[in-house]
Amino acid sequence: MLRHVGRRLAAGVLVLWGAATLTFVALHLVPGDQADAILGPSLTATPQLRAQVIADYGLDRPVVVQYLDYLGSLLTGDLGRSYQRDMPVERLLADQVLPTMQLAVSAALAGLALAMIAVVVTAASGRVGRTAATVLDLVVASVPNFWLGLVLLTLFSFRFPIFPSIGASGGLGLVLPTLTLALPLGATLAQVMRQELERADRAPFALSVRARGAGELRLVLAHTLRHAITPAVTLSAWIVGSLIGGTVLVENIFARPGIGRLLVGAVVSKDIPVVTTVVLLSAVTFVLINTVVDLLYPVIDPRLRAERAR
Repeated sequence: MLRHVGRRLAAGVLVLWGAATLTFVALHLVPGDQADAILGPSLTATPQLRAQVIADYGLDRPVVVQYLDYLGSLLTGDLGRSYQRDMPVERLLADQVLPTMQLAVSAALAGLALAMIAVVVTAASGRVGRTAATVLDLVVASVPNFWLGLVLLTLFSFRFPIFPSIGASGGLGLVLPTLTLALPLGATLAQVMRQELERADRAPFALSVRARGAGELRLVLAHTLRHAITPAVTLSAWIVGSLIGGTVLVENIFARPGIGRLLVGAVVSKDIPVVTTVVLLSAVTFVLINTVVDLLYPVIDPRLRAERAR
């Protein structure tokens, strides 16, 4: 187990290095001068001031040296200062991380719960019912998040004022943004789980359980569902990592604070330290969640405990 964790952590370090490198390269390939982004739309920026900014930020040094300095700063925990707000990036993100994490985690949990409920309900409905459920899953999974968010906002905030329309006012303010992300996610997970459930349903152990007189519901809940959960947990872990940076539209639609709205402003203003930190935060979250999920696999599927014990 320790060797396995060590391999996962080593792979995570490589992922983070790759994310940091790709971010550095991409931002240096973006058209525009970095000094202009730091100065902003200032009409009083003299050539002397511009030269001072270039020297202070080391923009006159070779790109390789800038890259090494960039990696060195990350290793020491120095995320830089926001160009536009002139404050440390970590302090800027401190108030934005929690709302985004709340939204991403609640959406992932809600999506997984909706998928499990849908799969269990349709498990004993026959081929026609499962086919209809699969078609419905495809439709819901194909709905754009921004359109679904606007529909939910119109129905449950304006037409029927049940939930607040903007802001993050407690638990109620989290419901509609969570559903906006969870419904397509749940539909995607349900497709994966339903395929695995049908495969497990044809396995020899399922025939043995039926021979002992167990009903379809007990077969699903006690035996075949755990086989369907494993790939769904894998997929949901990947999606949580992507949701950290993928809540941009939802946070803007519902006027929620969070990394998504901050990222939009940073990209527009070419605030490179903020963009870099958000990308790296998404990568760190992705690595951590997938490591935790990988360690949970033996708990979900006992067969993996035997494989790792060998």
